Amino acid sequence: MTITLQAVTEHNFDALIDLPLLPEQQDYLASNAYSIAQASFYPDSFFTRAIYLDDRPIGFLMYVSLADEGQPGAYAIYRFMIDSGLQGQGYGRRAIGLALDEIRSRPDAGVIRICYWPRNPVAKDFYASLGFVETGLDDAGEMVAEIRLDRA
Repeated sequence: MTITLQAVTEHNFDALIDLPLLPEQQDYLASNAYSIAQASFYPDSFFTRAIYLDDRPIGFLMYVSLADEGQPGAYAIYRFMIDSGLQGQGYGRRAIGLALDEIRSRPDAGVIRICYWPRNPVAKDFYASLGFVETGLDDAGEMVAEIRLDRA
C-alpha cells in the first residue's frame, strides 16, 4: 500500500469533504471544505494536498507560506487529517513525512511550524515524534511547535 500526496481537484473534492473525523476531533480542526475554499483565495501561498492510499483519498493536508506575513522562509501546516476509520495505521505519519519533505525541498524553507490545542495530547506526542519542538502558546491559545531547517 502506497501513501501519496496529490492535488485537490474537482475529481476528488467530494470525497475529501466527506472524510470523517472522530467526534472528539471535530472541535480541533476546520472542515476540509472550509480549508479548500480558504486556499482558493490565496493560491500563491496556501497549498492543499489530498492524501491518497493507493488510488483512494483518505486524508487532507494544507500548508502555507508565511512570507506574506513578513516571515520569509517560514511555512506552517494549517490543516492535517486522516479518515477516522483509518487512523492509527501509520498513514498519517507517512503523509506528514511527505509534506515535510515537500516543504523542505522549497529553496527558501527555513522553519516549519504547526499548531495544536494543548488539551490534545495525541497531537502533542505525534508532532514531537516527528521532530517538532514546542515554542509556546500563540494569541489564540494554541501550542506552536516547529522544526528548524539547517540551510548552512
